[in-house]
Amino acid sequence: MRSVTHASFTITRRWKASPARVFAAFADQKQKDKWFAGPGSWTEVERSFDFREGGFETLTGKWNTGMVTRFDCVYRDIVAPAKGEPGRIIYSYNMFVDEKKISVSQAAIEIMADGDGAKFVLTEYGDYLDGYEDNGSREHGTNALMDALEKSLSS
Repeated sequence: MRSVTHASFTITRRWKASPARVFAAFADQKQKDKWFAGPGSWTEVERSFDFREGGFETLTGKWNTGMVTRFDCVYRDIVAPAKGEPGRIIYSYNMFVDEKKISVSQAAIEIMADGDGAKFVLTEYGDYLDGYEDNGSREHGTNALMDALEKSLSS
């Protein structure tokens, strides 16, 4: 049975890293590879990265249970932070579990100066498809990624 459930969440963080450093953690593949991955019970299967407006990013991984998840992203708007001006990254993405599309989402990231560091705000709007029950797992997973990003900023 076809259905759509709508949800959204916002995550706000403050880091000691500069806005340019936070932006680079998304814009540079080597830096992003340090934090953007599945958890320990997950193995990367496929990865592509094209960080530009209209560019695509994919990440596919296999869990120790045998389940395969895939993130397919297209970047819609990218503005690097500049002196006194915030940066932003807006992207749309589909999530798949074992080749079944479970969601279509859009996320907006804002990165702005905050004292001697950066304020980071991520707002995501998700449409969960055909009975997929998210139950907060997307927000939980995104928070875990932000924890990993924070660790990468200090290394």
